[in-house]
Amino acid sequence: MTINKTALALSVGAALLAGSVQAQENKLYLFNWTEYMDPAIIEAFEEAHDVEVVQNYFNSLPEMLSKLQAGGVSQYDIIVPSNYYVPRLIETGLVQKLDKSKIPNFANVMEQFQDPAFDPGAEYTAPYQWGTTGVVYNTETFPDAPKSWSLLFDPEVNPDHPFALMGDGQVSLGGACAYLGHGYDCTDPEGWKEAARLLIDTKGRDNFSGFTDGTPALQQLARGVTHVGLSYNGDYLFFKDEDPESFATLDFMIPDEGAEMWVDSMMVTSEAPNPDMAHKFIDFILDAEVGAQLSNYNYYASPNAAAEPYLDEVLTQPPVQPSEADMERLRFTPSLEGESLQIFQQLWSEVQSR
Repeated sequence: MTINKTALALSVGAALLAGSVQAQENKLYLFNWTEYMDPAIIEAFEEAHDVEVVQNYFNSLPEMLSKLQAGGVSQYDIIVPSNYYVPRLIETGLVQKLDKSKIPNFANVMEQFQDPAFDPGAEYTAPYQWGTTGVVYNTETFPDAPKSWSLLFDPEVNPDHPFALMGDGQVSLGGACAYLGHGYDCTDPEGWKEAARLLIDTKGRDNFSGFTDGTPALQQLARGVTHVGLSYNGDYLFFKDEDPESFATLDFMIPDEGAEMWVDSMMVTSEAPNPDMAHKFIDFILDAEVGAQLSNYNYYASPNAAAEPYLDEVLTQPPVQPSEADMERLRFTPSLEGESLQIFQQLWSEVQSR
């Protein structure tokens, strides 16, 4: 029997290609913050769409961006960045516009999130959750703690107890700016320079333990490795519920000088392996009951108006819903581009290297 090797090779190649396409169609790659998704939601989506969701995690936005630039843009379908990174992701071509015709549940989104300043018309983003970044501290160590950034930046207020700052430079620099009276959302280069000098001085103190992001910061606080740090309101409540004994003496506060309010959004990468499934996932998350389930799991505020009747009571009060006084002091971290981004990066590099 004579075998047509060319035809056989083409047949094998076609089969391999079909298998590859089928593998992509049956998987969705999600790149998200740690402890930010209810496993039951993933299971429900997998069952509804006969797909496997592969989750990968990051602890900071710089970490997320560096992984995307190192090839992750073709490895992940959906990413969940914060508002001030959105313009940078769009400008660098790492994300694609959403097809709203495939996301009918976008109609559930609260009005204020349907046309955000960081993405006019929400062409690239669908809101996931929103929250605040504040100071978490040990109430036994600081029984009379001021509602202020001085707990981190004033050596007279905290002369010897270990503390940490965030590795996200814009958050740490914003906190220093707020403490100095320039406002958390300062973009003035002179204000930045003064804040950078403060951060360098702060790094030089014996009780500075380093820059720590996300979940690790709360774990250090719970173990008593540090006594003051920066974290997110929902993460704080999540871990307090998971381990009430370790978190019994920890409290969350929004400094009176001002702090960060943020919105995390779902975006589809420009080279997503499975963009159609990515749109289905976004629509699934924006369902009213699923949106409430997500917030009830991770203790963050929902941007989904239709989800409100299904939310747990804890999500209607501080620290998830800031007080009116605190809301007046909260600001979005500014999006930086061009010269402003270059100046910031130079200052932050100097802070890190000193």
